[in-house]
Amino acid sequence: MSDEHSEDHNPIKTPKQMLYAILFSFVVPIFVIIGLVYFVTSANKPSAGAPDTPDTISARLTKVGHVEIKDANRVLKSGEEVYKGQCTTCHSIGVAGSPKFADASAWGPRIGKGYEALLTSALKGKGVMAAQGGGEYEDQEIGRAVIYMANAAGAKFKEPTKP
Repeated sequence: MSDEHSEDHNPIKTPKQMLYAILFSFVVPIFVIIGLVYFVTSANKPSAGAPDTPDTISARLTKVGHVEIKDANRVLKSGEEVYKGQCTTCHSIGVAGSPKFADASAWGPRIGKGYEALLTSALKGKGVMAAQGGGEYEDQEIGRAVIYMANAAGAKFKEPTKP
């Protein structure tokens, strides 16, 4: 072999480069390992969630659902009370195409379908109106609110009595 091709391919040419190579190859990994060991064994690790206090433990253990028992013999709310408590938000100003309270022209076609159709729409929902059945009010109270609104617009529905 000739001497022309025997060049030195060593990337470290100076003592300063040798010092950097030693530092980055051996000393830095040792400090990284020491830091990881300290983190794993320390008692001051950040917790994954909220601190474990009796209140936070109780909040995590509470049941998702609950049973609410209502008095079956309570006095039912009137149609006006239910309207003011639940229906007035949309029906007082006509939100999303809902018929405004006492607007005979808007309520006319709906009244023509009858009380049962209006009650079904109120209980099961229609369009953007959510279902009202099973909420704070009993179905009969929702029916009273339907009759209250329809009668204000010209219907002649009789208020249902409690069975």
